[in-house]
Amino acid sequence: MIKTITFAVMHFSIAFTVAYLITGSFIVGGLVAIVEPAINTVAFYFHEVFWNKFQKLKEAKGSNAQSFYSDAEAAITKTFQSAGESYALRSM
Repeated sequence: MIKTITFAVMHFSIAFTVAYLITGSFIVGGLVAIVEPAINTVAFYFHEVFWNKFQKLKEAKGSNAQSFYSDAEAAITKTFQSAGESYALRSM
């Protein structure tokens, strides 16, 4: 989680600087610096989750590529379903 937080801080800084330099507005720079990196930070976290599952499946399957990709697709689908169900339940 520390990796995600440090990534977020770096991303906020870059987003603000670029948006401010382009627009000259602290408000637009601030909004872009908050919204865009926040979305990317969440996406980065899920990317890491998917990537770790992908690597574990790959190691477990070895050289059988066809079976590996079928299993990887099933695992990713299951992860998306679980994340969606979890989000839906929290928003109730």
